[in-house]
Amino acid sequence: QVHVVESGGGWVQPGGSLRLSCAASGSINRLYAMSWYRQTPGKPRKLVASITNGGYTEYGDSVKGRFTISRENTKNTVHLQMNSLAPEDTDVYYCNVRGFDGRSALDAWGQGTPVTVSS
Repeated sequence: QVHVVESGGGWVQPGGSLRLSCAASGSINRLYAMSWYRQTPGKPRKLVASITNGGYTEYGDSVKGRFTISRENTKNTVHLQMNSLAPEDTDVYYCNVRGFDGRSALDAWGQGTPVTVSS
């Protein structure tokens, strides 16, 4: 069983910054991709940013140039540095990890951390 725990969400004024963190633990043999998604109630989750264990990154169009994803492979941890935040960035942010637990593929989600950008 894999546990995924996010932290770092909260309230910030427009133009401000937040840093989200996500730590995965449990039956993990290897993590390939670690990603951040966002979701508004009633709508599908959207990719914010993703990073592979080789360091390849992918970003959603709306966050390019403002958000930076990074990971610490030895700690199974991923971070999302969010700068120049705008009200439209308000959402619940979810961490997703994909990899291998030693027997089969794993695909686990955290509970989400809310981000609110308002004045």
